[in-house]
Amino acid sequence: MKKGINQWCFPAGTPLSKVLRTSSAAGFETIELNLYAPGGIGLTMDTTLEEAKALARLVRSYGLTVTSLSTEMLGRYPLSSPDKDIRRLGVDSVRKQIELALEMEADTILVVPGRIEADVTYEDIWERSQMALQPLIDEIDGTGLCIAIENVWNQFLWSPLEMARYIDQFESSLVGAYFDVGNTLAYGKPEHWIRTLGKRIRSVHVKDFRTGVGNYHGFVPLLSGDVDWLNVRLALSDISYQGSLTAELEPYASFPDQLIFDTSRHLDVIMGKNPH
Repeated sequence: MKKGINQWCFPAGTPLSKVLRTSSAAGFETIELNLYAPGGIGLTMDTTLEEAKALARLVRSYGLTVTSLSTEMLGRYPLSSPDKDIRRLGVDSVRKQIELALEMEADTILVVPGRIEADVTYEDIWERSQMALQPLIDEIDGTGLCIAIENVWNQFLWSPLEMARYIDQFESSLVGAYFDVGNTLAYGKPEHWIRTLGKRIRSVHVKDFRTGVGNYHGFVPLLSGDVDWLNVRLALSDISYQGSLTAELEPYASFPDQLIFDTSRHLDVIMGKNPH
């Protein structure tokens, strides 16, 4: 497994050169960049393919690789929206992820299929997201790129069996799971999810969670919550997972660079590298 870090671990507005320099100095091997609305730092909906290619060269100059792209755009334009224009904008953002990922030689894009709302039912998310994603899957055939569905707090895909069924309906190796360890702890054990999802898992997010808090404020730095990291590591070994463990954490309020170095060391422990 490789040590990865998401751009969101840095305070908003951090220049990308500093993100890359600090991540490299801390010993990370991969970085997950995010797709932003126009005006964001790094990749945006306005980024050209030439700009993406130049950014990929910059990433490599720091000894890093881009293995995956996440996005803020599906929070604005969910694929489950009852408004077809909003759904179209969501599809456009996923298509932009695909274009940039291929240009930067990333192998995975993160997709959240939608969210439950007052006027959006469980069935709506399932059907609308399936209809939105199927044409995109056809478009990436032969590229090796994977659309990875993440388990998030969207009141959808509550269990690993259900998530497996959702992924399997596409009947394509180009759709997999982006498994988030910390997100499962409020209603399940991540090691159980890992073994059930098995080879469907293409990427893994890591953060920790305190079940006694039980809400968003329960997310904490690695090793300081209730995740059983030894059993998570054993489960990942059982499915022969060899991708990245990508940290996705809130920046420290003070000395935010320290989070990057602390997280690198925590991942060494989780992965069984020099654990003492």
